[in-house]
Amino acid sequence: MTPPASQRKTRKRAPRNRTLTISRADRKRLLPRLLTALPKRRRSKPVTGIACGEFQQWIPFLPLESVDLLILDPPYNLTKSFGALKFKARGESDYSHWLDQVIGSLVPLLKPTASIYICGDWRTSLSIVDVARKYFHVRNRITWEREKGRGARKNWKNAHEDIWFCTLTGKFKFYVDRIKQRRQVVAPYRREDGSPKDWDESSHGNYRDTYPSNFLNDLSVPFWSMPENTDHPTQKPEKLLARLLLASSDEGDFVLDPFGGSGTTAAVAAKLNRQCLSIDLNQQYCLWALKRLETAKRDPSIQGYSDGVFWQRNSGK
Repeated sequence: MTPPASQRKTRKRAPRNRTLTISRADRKRLLPRLLTALPKRRRSKPVTGIACGEFQQWIPFLPLESVDLLILDPPYNLTKSFGALKFKARGESDYSHWLDQVIGSLVPLLKPTASIYICGDWRTSLSIVDVARKYFHVRNRITWEREKGRGARKNWKNAHEDIWFCTLTGKFKFYVDRIKQRRQVVAPYRREDGSPKDWDESSHGNYRDTYPSNFLNDLSVPFWSMPENTDHPTQKPEKLLARLLLASSDEGDFVLDPFGGSGTTAAVAAKLNRQCLSIDLNQQYCLWALKRLETAKRDPSIQGYSDGVFWQRNSGK
């Protein structure tokens, strides 16, 4: 029988390993901060913090039409363990039905101007589009490249994931100037007077700020040397979530993540001054999320984002 997390020995890590861990002292300090008790009635103002439990149990108590941005990262249709919890793969129609119930239950919480981002892989994207079209305007598919991934002998290596950008109505926020990417200029053009043409010259190199596309290949899946890293099996990069929050919300807006995992959305929301409610069933993941919020207060930096732009990979930013 597997002992509870509180009784397990902490895994010994290499000295340079920066993966976030929870000590006994952390657990004692953080547990009282977890939102576990449901409100007695529906709230008139957004509930913020890290909630541990079923997100469906929280829906009747969250204010209607209060969510500015919904980040939806449900389990992909794979048999996978999330700590002591397990999601079992099912047929495509069954997964679509499950996803329909999830999305349909969240729609009343959305503001008319809300944006929605739904994460998936190549299989679940089929279900996501079919279900999302029932409730939202589907506006784009963002594909992001994972530099990690296992090879396959009888298929193409799966090295990307999708995020579907949707809105509830035709009126929504989108700030393209907040999510420009700064790329190094390899062959810089100059005007007749010798000045840079469509790029900037600096002591650190020659760069051009470009408009973002729906293909992202400058992301690093969190790993052991990154302070944002946890042992969550499907953790998203903070740099990815920062793009979504900056593009589709303002400071003070309310962000909801009903499959909050290890708290990437919550941590980024804190760093960018957004309100956020992150919900997850796994207590250990919720504790990681709370510790990441503590870190965000001390250090609001986001790897790969500085000076108001997103830097290409290996730029030292």
